[in-house]
Amino acid sequence: MHCGPDALGSNRVTELRDTPGERRIEVLLVDDNALFAESLRAFVDDHPKLCVTGIAANGLEAIELVEQLAPAAVVIDLHMPLLDGVTTVARMRNDHPALCLIVMTADGRRELHEAVSEAGADAVLMKNDLQGRLREEITTAHAERVAV
Repeated sequence: MHCGPDALGSNRVTELRDTPGERRIEVLLVDDNALFAESLRAFVDDHPKLCVTGIAANGLEAIELVEQLAPAAVVIDLHMPLLDGVTTVARMRNDHPALCLIVMTADGRRELHEAVSEAGADAVLMKNDLQGRLREEITTAHAERVAV
């Protein structure tokens, strides 16, 4: 399995040793705030069933990395440069129906949450509630997508 940053902290994929017989859920993070993305990486990687396989800084890069890395889950910010979260989620859902898509946002507007849910998001989480729910939402949504 390949997950996590290399020794220099880049987003290149590197070898990670898992517990024999146990496969971790590979997660792609998408956020244009590099500091937030790195803190989120540490939080996700700290869970025994999850590992971050890469970080994208915009919607177009996210689509490219999904093709290259084939993660099982994507955690994406709703407001992204180059290609917004709603459009990115819709393209990923269309191209990868089994992909677990979790959207995070600090924007509480209900119409945006509804739009991204209609585009195919498995869950929409407020950024201030991420630590309480993110890891559970990834593992639950992934299990549901795998079962289909």
